[in-house]
Amino acid sequence: MTMKFALASAALVLGLLITSCLFTYWQARRISTAFPPTGAFVDVEGARIHFTQTLPKSGPSGDIVLIHGASGNEADMRLPLGERLAAQGFRVISVDRPGHGWSTRDEVDSTPARQALQIRQALEKIGVKRAVVAGHSLAGAMTLQLALDHSDIVEGVVLISPVTHPWPGGVASYYYLTAAPYIGAAFTNTFMMPTALAIFDRSLTLVFSPQIPPENYRKLSGVDLVLRPETFRANARDVVGSYDFVEKEQLRYKTIAIPVSIISGDRDAIVLTHIHSYGSARDIPGSQLQILEGIGHSPHWARPDDVSQRIAEFASTAHSARQAGR
Repeated sequence: MTMKFALASAALVLGLLITSCLFTYWQARRISTAFPPTGAFVDVEGARIHFTQTLPKSGPSGDIVLIHGASGNEADMRLPLGERLAAQGFRVISVDRPGHGWSTRDEVDSTPARQALQIRQALEKIGVKRAVVAGHSLAGAMTLQLALDHSDIVEGVVLISPVTHPWPGGVASYYYLTAAPYIGAAFTNTFMMPTALAIFDRSLTLVFSPQIPPENYRKLSGVDLVLRPETFRANARDVVGSYDFVEKEQLRYKTIAIPVSIISGDRDAIVLTHIHSYGSARDIPGSQLQILEGIGHSPHWARPDDVSQRIAEFASTAHSARQAGR
């Protein structure tokens, strides 16, 4: 009886694994088909970058680059901000960070510094000479790398609810599990997909709190792309690597010599404003901090008119300052 029970249990576990694996494969194919790439691709060192362009309605006033945070893709920034900025004369370039959306990544080295270099290379290949870069959430660390190491092409950066400093408690343990080379691959190819689909709407509610998720957000933004196993692991590796990276890089912020603007909500429960945004304002010389009352982690969705206007005014001022400094 014991042997039969053991064999039956093993068969049940094997059946669950196979079923979960097939379900994951089917769902990943469904998601990829439902949200195909809508922009263009450019090959850079170690990656292939997917981006979209929203062309100016007047102007030109210059180039603005939008970079999304964790678990997202280029549409998260483009949808609320792209047309608004284009209406003020800017060419808006929205980028899928390496490993997210439809961009590939360098699996050996994909630190924020490496990603910043790849974004720079992509911008150069599509003819960008100078640009203002706006980065949300986890892209904050990479956006500041552009300010530190690529100021010859970046004339100013806007940080929106950014990750820039170490935070209490560090990275949640499940990110380490997902990022692990073997167990992470096993998890994301089996049980991750059904689990994530079951709690996805609830997770979005937490991310946008105290606001509610925008109507049809999943359908419009294609945020489900993050549930594909490769993308889910890339996201986990980015989160895991971010803590040690910002702990080291925060010491360099005092050397930033281009304009920096910071926009955050005072009700952000995902990235703690008093640590990251106030910390950036403290450490970056001449930086400007705007706190939006009652707003959570996504000011660009909660207050798109205000945020786009702030970015446009900042870009115009940064461009004028550079011209005057020639």
